[in-house]
Amino acid sequence: MTTRLTTGTLWQQLCSRTEAAIANGALHSIATDYHTLKQGGMEFVVRVALNLKRKAREKRRQTAKSSDLPFNPFLPPETDLTVADISPTHLSVLNKFNVVEHHLLIVTRDYQDQERLLTLEDFEALWLCMAEYPSLGFYNGGEMAGASQRHKHLQLVPLPLYRGQSSIPFESLFAAAPRTEGMQSLKRLPFLHCWAPLPNRIADDPSTAAKQILSLYLQMLGVVGIKTVKRLHGEYQAAPYNLLLTREWMLLVPRSQEYCETISVNALGYVGSLFVKERSELETLTRIGPMNLLQAVSLSGDSFE
Repeated sequence: MTTRLTTGTLWQQLCSRTEAAIANGALHSIATDYHTLKQGGMEFVVRVALNLKRKAREKRRQTAKSSDLPFNPFLPPETDLTVADISPTHLSVLNKFNVVEHHLLIVTRDYQDQERLLTLEDFEALWLCMAEYPSLGFYNGGEMAGASQRHKHLQLVPLPLYRGQSSIPFESLFAAAPRTEGMQSLKRLPFLHCWAPLPNRIADDPSTAAKQILSLYLQMLGVVGIKTVKRLHGEYQAAPYNLLLTREWMLLVPRSQEYCETISVNALGYVGSLFVKERSELETLTRIGPMNLLQAVSLSGDSFE
């Protein structure tokens, strides 16, 4: 039975559900080791998968279930992976094949496409969770931005991302950015993006925070040139993008493609956290350079002005 979220209890519920899901075999964590790469004065941490065979088998099993419709793991979500009722519109679910420990998905109860614009309800659900513990929220806006499922889902990972760090690999970049109000382009990121600091103590009121973040999100889309497309079931994005946010800032990056050579990039790449499927891809990434990888899957231009 899914538990209704009570303020101050999400972390405990997340840990309890994780332990139970590991014990009964519902959670299939992907073991990794990780390596540090540097380019242009920026440090990246690269996780290297040690064994992806189980995930591949599960994907083949899911595909075989139906020859007509793609498998949707969120309708309904697995009971053993469901953490809490977040709101009337959203549930929280463990990432079945997690690379980051305690990786939470915030999923719409009814089907919505991953390329629909984020809404006030999406940000309310996300911020209710982000107010519970130090975390990084992110959204892969479409398949070309690294989304593996079409059912709309935001994602949340606890901070720090790696043991021994205080937050994220790019922490010094964002900490040094001007705290002046408004949207900015950070000179050390050599691709089109939009970054903005958030007001102090914004996490104190999730409802107010959601309204402010929604407004900023829509402004960011406009600033980087991503238009809104009106369709039968709502408003959709005209191009892929990644969105990341903490309690202190937001970052939006338009995308040109998902892959550079064989390496897929999702939102976490833009805080310096990359993932490769095998050792040979780490060698490829070392040859390309991690910042060059981000440039290759983003749009050219280091400023939106």
